[in-house]
Amino acid sequence: MSARSFRYEEAGAVARITLDRPEALNALTFEVYRELTDTLRALAARREVRVVVLTGRGRAFCTGGDVKEIIGELLEFDHTRLAAFTRLTCDLIRAMRALPQPIIASLNGTVAGAGAAIALAADFRVAADTARIAFLFVKVGLSGADMGAAHLLPRVVGLGRATEMLMTGEFVEAAEAQRIGLYHRVVSPERLETETAELAGRLARGPAAGLAATKDALDREMHMSLEAALDHEAAVQAELMQRPDFREGFAAFMAKRPPRFDGAPE
Repeated sequence: MSARSFRYEEAGAVARITLDRPEALNALTFEVYRELTDTLRALAARREVRVVVLTGRGRAFCTGGDVKEIIGELLEFDHTRLAAFTRLTCDLIRAMRALPQPIIASLNGTVAGAGAAIALAADFRVAADTARIAFLFVKVGLSGADMGAAHLLPRVVGLGRATEMLMTGEFVEAAEAQRIGLYHRVVSPERLETETAELAGRLARGPAAGLAATKDALDREMHMSLEAALDHEAAVQAELMQRPDFREGFAAFMAKRPPRFDGAPE
């Protein structure tokens, strides 16, 4: 795995993607969108990677599309090229949600526009207390429903609060984002890396197939009736019960020791 438009590192079972344009508050370019999507699609096949951390360098996580390299360019695009661009942005969200491995968004600073949509598409959001968040799309005359935000955000914070955030585009401070359930944890900037690493390590030691099935079910069952969801979960659980992780989980429980799931780091 290699990357040109951001930093990519692997440490044991954890892959770390760092947006690395701090002078531009990690604003996105066409290349970043494409390479992030390609990298996440490739990671789906790398079973030795059990967790993905997505973060930024500097005082922002990501402030959305770069004003010169994307926004200025879009003003000159015809409808066909604009539609291709919006599909490109949505492809990144598809890749994030389709990735079997859990994604932790480690929010080191301001989270805005497309950056907010990317954070929302992650499975976990651990934030520095400086990481205020805004879905800014209406501020530039667009719909607040972009990159899946109108689908995902109400399921996280409820319809009323999602309506407010998407229709006003106003910033929400980190403490409030945690209170409404958008952020899982808020810590001091000095603690962010440690807190992220602790969560990543816990997930990496978990049952990879079980976590992947859980992520898939959380997405898939959004559109199901209860009966369909029960049938889906019963079938998946029966299949997982035939795997070594289930036997190991039981053995560890009986022996009163931590489980050592297949492929997990020590």
